[in-house]
Amino acid sequence: MDYQLLGILLTVVIQGLCIAYKMGKFDEKLTALEAKQDKHNNVIERTYKNERDISVMKEQIKVENHRIDDLEKG
Repeated sequence: MDYQLLGILLTVVIQGLCIAYKMGKFDEKLTALEAKQDKHNNVIERTYKNERDISVMKEQIKVENHRIDDLEKG
C-alpha cells in the first residue's frame, strides 16, 4: 500500500511539474504576442496621425488656392 501512495504522490509531482512547464511556455508566448500587439497599435496610431495631418494640409491648400484666386482677380 505504501508503494501505491508513493506512486500517486510521484504522479502528482510529475503532473505539477508538467503544468508549471506549460504555464511558463504560455507566458512566453503571451509576452511575444503582447509585443506584436504593441507594434500593431503603434502603426495604427501613426496612420491616424498621418491621416489627420493630411486633412489639415488639404485644408491649407484650399485656403492658399482661394488666396491665389483672389490675388489673380484683384
